[in-house]
Amino acid sequence: MDPNADAPNSVHQVEAASTSASGTSEVRPGVVNRTESSLPPNLRPSVIDVPVTPGITREAYEVELSNKSEGAAGTERFEEGYFSRHDVEHALAASPIPGSTNREGQSFLNKIATGAQEGTDYLRRVSVAAMGESGPNPPSSGSSVPQASMSDIRAISPDLALTGNIISATFNIPHSLTYRKGADWELNPRRGQSALFDAFSYLSSDEAPWNHTVVAWTGEIETPSELSPPNTPPFTTVHLSSLNALSKPIPLDPSKAPPTPPAADGLWIPKEDMQRLERQLSHNKKIKTIPVWLADDADGREDGIKLKDQARWRRYAEHDLYTLFHYKLPEPSDGRRERVHWADYYRMNQKFANKILEVYKPGDVVMVHDYALMLLPSMLRQRAPHMYIAFYLHSPFPSSEYFRCLPRRKEVLEGVLGANLIGFQSYSYSRHFASCCTRILGFPSDGSGVDAYGSRVEVGVFPIGIDATKVARLAWTDSVNEKFAALKTMYANKKIIAGRDRLDSVRGVAQKLMAFERFLQLYPEWRDKVVLIQVTSPTSIEEEKEDPENKISSRVNELVMKINGAYGSIGFSPVLHFPQYISQDEYFALLRAADIGLITSVRDGMNTTSLEYVICQRQSAGPLILSEFSGTAGSLKDAIHINPWDLTGVARQINNALTMPQEKREAMQQSLLAHVTSKNVQYWIAGFLRRLVAVLGSRKNVAATPLLDRSALLRKYRAAKKRLFMFDYDGTLTPIVREPSAAIPSERVITSLKALAADRDNAVWIISGRDQDFLMQHLGHITELGFSAEHGSFMRHPGATEWENLADKLDMGWQKEVLEVFQKYTDKVPGSFIEQKRCALTWHYRLADPEQGVHMSHQCRKELETTVGRKWDVEVMTGKANLEVRPTFINKGEIAKRLVTTYNAELRALAASSPGEGGDGTKDGNNDSSSPNKLGFVLCMGDDFTDEDMFRALNGLSQPAAGQGSGPAAAAAAAAGAAEVEADDCFTVTVGASTKVTLARWHLLDPEDVIECVALLAGVGGSGTGTTSGGVLSMGEVNLAALSAVEDHIPAH
Repeated sequence: MDPNADAPNSVHQVEAASTSASGTSEVRPGVVNRTESSLPPNLRPSVIDVPVTPGITREAYEVELSNKSEGAAGTERFEEGYFSRHDVEHALAASPIPGSTNREGQSFLNKIATGAQEGTDYLRRVSVAAMGESGPNPPSSGSSVPQASMSDIRAISPDLALTGNIISATFNIPHSLTYRKGADWELNPRRGQSALFDAFSYLSSDEAPWNHTVVAWTGEIETPSELSPPNTPPFTTVHLSSLNALSKPIPLDPSKAPPTPPAADGLWIPKEDMQRLERQLSHNKKIKTIPVWLADDADGREDGIKLKDQARWRRYAEHDLYTLFHYKLPEPSDGRRERVHWADYYRMNQKFANKILEVYKPGDVVMVHDYALMLLPSMLRQRAPHMYIAFYLHSPFPSSEYFRCLPRRKEVLEGVLGANLIGFQSYSYSRHFASCCTRILGFPSDGSGVDAYGSRVEVGVFPIGIDATKVARLAWTDSVNEKFAALKTMYANKKIIAGRDRLDSVRGVAQKLMAFERFLQLYPEWRDKVVLIQVTSPTSIEEEKEDPENKISSRVNELVMKINGAYGSIGFSPVLHFPQYISQDEYFALLRAADIGLITSVRDGMNTTSLEYVICQRQSAGPLILSEFSGTAGSLKDAIHINPWDLTGVARQINNALTMPQEKREAMQQSLLAHVTSKNVQYWIAGFLRRLVAVLGSRKNVAATPLLDRSALLRKYRAAKKRLFMFDYDGTLTPIVREPSAAIPSERVITSLKALAADRDNAVWIISGRDQDFLMQHLGHITELGFSAEHGSFMRHPGATEWENLADKLDMGWQKEVLEVFQKYTDKVPGSFIEQKRCALTWHYRLADPEQGVHMSHQCRKELETTVGRKWDVEVMTGKANLEVRPTFINKGEIAKRLVTTYNAELRALAASSPGEGGDGTKDGNNDSSSPNKLGFVLCMGDDFTDEDMFRALNGLSQPAAGQGSGPAAAAAAAAGAAEVEADDCFTVTVGASTKVTLARWHLLDPEDVIECVALLAGVGGSGTGTTSGGVLSMGEVNLAALSAVEDHIPAH
C-alpha cells in the first residue's frame, strides 16, 4: 500500500476528510449542548442573570430579533446588543479549525499534512477574520482560505504602516562556522534550538507573506586542523608545546627565517573573508542571515578583525542568567568577574542594536529571542521610539524570590520592558515575570501585561511547537528504518525506555537513573525485561562545564555502574549510557523503537524531544512520561506527568506505562498527536505575530518613554565643550521622605555634584521648589553651583553670593488669604502643616492619614481655585502630598528658557570675538557649521509636574522657531530659523513612577539612577570617590558597561 495514499493534496481534501457519509461536515458542538459548569463565566446564567443595577437585567441590553435597521444597501441587519459576542475583537482571528487533526479514522499522514496546512493558513485566517467577507479576497463557500498577502495583513491595522519585513534577533546564527582563509566558509547546521530555526525557515519561505531576515552572532568560529597521512612529521614544531620545559624549537635550516607561528591571542579574519561570509549568509536560500561580529574596538580594523576569547560574549548570559532562570544560584564572589561579564553582555546587546538599526526601516517588525538579548528591546526603543518590538523567552522565568537574587535584576527587567509584547512558554513563567516587575520595579501589572514608561507592555503565553511535517519525513527514511529494525532485533522481548538529554544539572538525568533504580527495586518482575537507553549530549553551557560542585558527569557514571552492577549480568545491562552526540537517524530510530519516553527535567523551558517522541510513536503508541517542571508539560496535558524528585512516584508511573492497556495507550497517543500536529511551529510563530499586530493596532497612539541611554549620554557629553545641567532636588537628587526637612543629600550626591561642577565647561544648576535657606544649608558650600529657589522666584548664579529676586515687584497680598484657607484645613487634618516661602505657600499632608489627606486636598484646591484663584494672578498646583500656591508667571520652565538663551548669548559673543571655533568646542560649532554658537549638551532632570514646565520649554527651544529669548543675539538666531539647542543634544529626563505620561524624552526610575548618571559623566567611582581614588575599579557595573560601550573595550584603569 502506498504510504502516501492518505496524504491530502489540498485543503479541499482535508475538508472532505471531515465529511460524514451523509455529506454533512463535522461542526463544533453548540453552546446549548454544554453544561453550565463547563461554560465560561460570561455565559453562565447563574452569573449573568443576577442584576448588578436594581431594575436592570440582561434582557435590558439584549436586542429583540424584531429590532432591525436598514443596511446601506437596503438589506436588513440586526443591531448589536450590549452583551453581543463579536467574532473578531482587536483584530484577533479564530484558532485553527477545532479537531482538524483529531478526526475519527484520520490517518497519521493526513494529520501531519492537515496540521502543516493549518499552521500555514493561520495568518491567512487572521486577515479574513479581521476584514470579513468584504475583504479584497472574500472566500467562496466551500473553498479554502485565500492566499495571504501583505495588503491583507496591513488592512487589519492600516495606521501601523507595516512594511512586511521581519527582523529576528537571536544570539547564534543557525550555522556553526568553520573558517579557511581565502575559501568559502563551511556552514554546518547548529545543534540545538531546532524549533526556533524551523520557525525562521517558515518565515523565510514562500508560504509566509513576510520578508524575513535573521540578525545573529557568528558564534565561536572554528578553524580546521590540517589533515596529513599518519606518522607524517610536522613541518615545524614552532606552534607545538615543548615536551621539556627547557627545550624550544630551533629551525633546521638556518638560512631561512622560522615560520610565523599562528596567533596565540586570537583568530585574525581579513576583511575580504568577512565579506565572503556575509555574502554566503545573505544569499542562503533557507534563512537570510546578517552576522554580528563581536570584538573590542581595538581588535576590529578596516582590513579585518581579530577574534579573541570568543566565548566571553556568552558568559554573563550562561553564568548568571541561565543558572538563575533554572533555579540555580551561583556561588558568591568578590564581583570582579561579574563586572567584566556584565560589561561584555551590555556591549554585545548594543552591537546587536547597531546592526539591526543598519537594516531597519520604519514599519518593520523586530522579534528578539531569549535571555542572551534581554537588554536589546530597551536599547532599540531608546534609538527608535516607535519601533514594533516583540520579545520571546525560550527558557523558564523564575519566581521573584529567586530573580531578586540577581545583582543586575533591575537592568534586565528594564531591558525587556522596551518591547511591545513579551511571550513565554507557559503561564507560570509569564506570571512570575509580571510579579517581578511589580515587586522589584514597582510597576503595576496583571495577568495580561505591565504598565511601564507611560505605556503598557503586553504579556502572553505562546507554547512553541515543532515542524511536524519535517520530523515525520526524517523519521521514516530508509536509513532510519534500518536502524529501527536493528534496535528491535537487538532488544527483542525487552521493553525499551528512551531518554535523550543534554548533560547538565537541569535535565534531571541523575533523577531519571535514581528513579529507574527505584523501579527495579519495587518491581523485580521487570528485571532483565526492561532496558533504559540514555543518550546524553555534551552541554553547551560553559558554566556547567566548569562547575566543580556539580560533577554531574561523574554522578551519572556512578549511578550507571551501580545499577548495572546490582541488576545486570554478563549478557545484559539494564542501563545503556551513551555520553555523546548521536546522528539524526540514530536519534529518530531510538524514539521509534522506544516503548516509553522518559523525560525527568527538573527545570526546562522548551523540550522538543517530547514533541518529536509523539510523532515517532504514531504506530506503537508508546506512553510519554513527562516532568511537570518542563515547559511543554502544560501543552501535553495527556502525557503522564511526574515529579522527578519523587523517585517512588516516577517508578510507579513507569510500571503503569508498561502495563497500560493498548486501548488507553492509543487514546493517549491520538490526543497527543492531534496537539503536536496542529500546534506546530508555524502555528506558534503565526500566533505570536498575530498577537503583536493586535497589540500594536490597539495602542498605536501611545508612545512609551524609553529608559535613558547612558552610553548615548556619555558620547554627547564628551563631544561637547559647553554643557548645561538642570536638576530638581526632591525626588530627583534625593528620595521623597515623609518629613521634608529630612531630605538631606548623601555624601555621594555632594561628591558627584562637586566633581561635575568643578569642570569649567559645565554649568550646573539646582532648580527646586525649596526656599533659599534650605538650599544654602545643604548645598551652598559648593560655590560652583547655580541655584533657583521657590520654582524660579529667586536665582543665584555660580560663584555669586547674592540672590536675585525675580518676584520683587509682585503684589503678595494674596498670601494672607491663602494662609487663612490653609490654616482651616490644617486644623481639620491632623499631621498636616504649612510651609511659608517668600513667594509661595505650601500645605503638606504627607504625615496625615493618606485617605483623609487626599480627600481634603481636593476640597482645599477647589476652594482656592474658586476664591483666591479668581481674584489674584496665581495658580494652585498639586504636588506629591502637598498643595502649593504661587504667582502664575513664576515656574521652572521660564528659568530653563532663561538659562539656555543666556548661555547661548554668551557663547555667541565669545565666538564673535574669537572666530574659527564654535561655542561647543568643535571646529565649526556643534557639529553644524550653520549654528556654531550654542550649547553642545543640555541635561534636565525632574520628577513631578512642576518639572514638566522645564521639559516643555526645552522641547520648544529644540525646535526651529522665532520669538525665543530676547536681545539682539536671540533675535538673530530666530531670524535664521535656528533652534537654541539641537534636539539630539538635549536630554530631558523624568524620574519616578513608570505609569506617568510626560513631556520628557527619557525615563529613570529613582534618584539613585540619577546620581549614577551624574557620577558616570563626572568620572566618580561607585564608592563616592573620584577618578583619582578608585576610578574605573570603583565604578558601578552599569556605568562600567556604558563606559565600555562608548570606548568599545573594558578600561583597565
